Amino acid sequence: MFFIMGITDGNKELKYDGGGMNICKSCGAYTRYIVYMTYMCLSLFFIPTIKWGKKYYVRTSCCGSVYELNEEKGKMIARGENVNITDSDLTPVSEKKRHKICRICGYETNEDFEYCPKCGGKF
Repeated sequence: MFFIMGITDGNKELKYDGGGMNICKSCGAYTRYIVYMTYMCLSLFFIPTIKWGKKYYVRTSCCGSVYELNEEKGKMIARGENVNITDSDLTPVSEKKRHKICRICGYETNEDFEYCPKCGGKF
């Protein structure tokens, strides 16, 4: 007798409405939170049987910054409960700042300028 089994990692996007738009902690733009779960999985005969190491993350739709979500809130969202995510529930994993490039002179900045400090053109 032989067994076909394997261990893989996976991720699953969770359904989260979030009650509208939020403000991104990284770039300050209005954003929508995309919640997903990562896990390790043991498969027997190509059928997932055991999942462990579940972690919950939030990715922003504006700049793509990723935050680890509080485990309790993640479990509540996975169960389909209506949850409001606050800034205290998020731990930064990879933050991205909004990067601006001037169309006239090519000057690059992460600052929140409306006009280019080098040539005066509008961003």
